[in-house]
Amino acid sequence: MVQPVFPVASETLLLNGPAGALEVAVDYPEPVEARPLVAVVCHPLPTEGGTMHNKVVTMVARALRELGATTVRFNFRGTGQSAGEFDHGNGEREDLRTVVSWVRAARPDDALWLAGFSFGAYVSLSAAAELQPDALISVAPPASGRGWDFGPLEIPEVPWLVVQGDADEIVDPQAVYDWIDSLPRKPQLVRMVDTSHFFHRKLIDLRGAIQHEVKAWLPPA
Repeated sequence: MVQPVFPVASETLLLNGPAGALEVAVDYPEPVEARPLVAVVCHPLPTEGGTMHNKVVTMVARALRELGATTVRFNFRGTGQSAGEFDHGNGEREDLRTVVSWVRAARPDDALWLAGFSFGAYVSLSAAAELQPDALISVAPPASGRGWDFGPLEIPEVPWLVVQGDADEIVDPQAVYDWIDSLPRKPQLVRMVDTSHFFHRKLIDLRGAIQHEVKAWLPPA
């Protein structure tokens, strides 16, 4: 399957995905020098209005671009200009696999990070063992049930950050902390006080938390 060329400047384009077109937004870092790093960021639940334009997703991407990463956001199947229908995480993993394969074919020498918010965190974590990213960032991972089984997830031994709001009204924060406590290898955990699921009035704090925690992981510019 022939894919479009990876753009040389920030651009939104369509890939050939497993269910048809996949809408992808590539954004280059500015004003800092680019690092050999591409971060793919996954969005929250499409059936609840989640898209690659979600404000938490765009802030995660912005935080990483300000550190020199090129970011790739994309709409899961059935969202925005992406073809297909919601597939409860299974087809969405295939969508992520397609995006990662495209990135790695175009930028084989770059580090690849996977990030995700809410449902996007579940998709990225559930694909991590197969895709073997160089780092993981999970914002409000839905470990409190809601149909997403975190029990069998295999997390590769790479740097991993979890950011969770203590006042999350959608994902039970204690369920997230209990899940982390059950893991043989635990992530770096940032607990944000008085913070809701969508980080209302806390987006700048989220940016700062991500940048502070992941700076040590960055490849040299």
